[in-house]
Amino acid sequence: MRKSLIVHFLLFMVFVSGTMTAQTTDLFRLEYMNIPNSSDDNSIQRFRALAQVPIPIKDDYLVFAFDYRYLTLEFNDDVPFSTDDLGSTQRIEGTVGYIHKYNDHWRFALRGGVRLASNFDGAMVSDDYLYLVSAYALNNRLEDESLDRPYRLILGLLYSTTPGRNYPLPFINYHVELGKWSYSLGVPKTNVHYYLTEKHRIQGFATLDNFFANIQQNKIVDGKLAENISMTNALLGVGYEYYFTDHLLFYTYVAHSVYNDYRLRNNDRDDIYVIHDKNSLYFRTGIRFKF
Repeated sequence: MRKSLIVHFLLFMVFVSGTMTAQTTDLFRLEYMNIPNSSDDNSIQRFRALAQVPIPIKDDYLVFAFDYRYLTLEFNDDVPFSTDDLGSTQRIEGTVGYIHKYNDHWRFALRGGVRLASNFDGAMVSDDYLYLVSAYALNNRLEDESLDRPYRLILGLLYSTTPGRNYPLPFINYHVELGKWSYSLGVPKTNVHYYLTEKHRIQGFATLDNFFANIQQNKIVDGKLAENISMTNALLGVGYEYYFTDHLLFYTYVAHSVYNDYRLRNNDRDDIYVIHDKNSLYFRTGIRFKF
């Protein structure tokens, strides 16, 4: 019963996480991820580059962001469809955001942008394009010395044109610092940090990772139309961070999935073919420069 409740909670986290890159404070990130899927031969690797450029306008900020992800998909098991055009997918996203300072503690933000997510087997088609818009409220009390437990709270709504999700998704992120400890509750990541020294930090976390891409040449599987390929992982793991400076760090995470759904779907989000649904190891490492 308890396991069932945990799985349903993680699935709810998947539902509300959507495409929430808005929680990141990174100015720059280079990252590599690997899911070996040791129970079969269908592995996934991802290379990611992220950059955000904040431009001050008096007390406000205009933020330009770019996020690029390249995935290699290895199909070594027999599947009832051609995989010649599914060796890789790409996601290219550009957004513009505006952050308004309401008072010393509250900030409000709007963000909009375009995402291209596809296997890019030919010329661009309309299903390769996704449109994003979101709104946020941020209450930052981390520097408030009058509080016993300084915190940061983020509330927001996100809407995207991802097939089958024609509604806004809510989210919440609550972060607290307590001496050498800190914790964050929210989606797509909940974690607990412990500061070993100024340069060395460890953490335990529960997080989500996923990808989505349009298939330009749709597949017919058992008489059904498959229009996109996607994966959703709910993960539990541990991580290590080494800080070169207060803002530049190296990180590495090792996790194991507790929910894994790698599939072909149609644009109504109906599963057409499940490629892999067994839990597996997960590795991610990279370099970040953050606020």
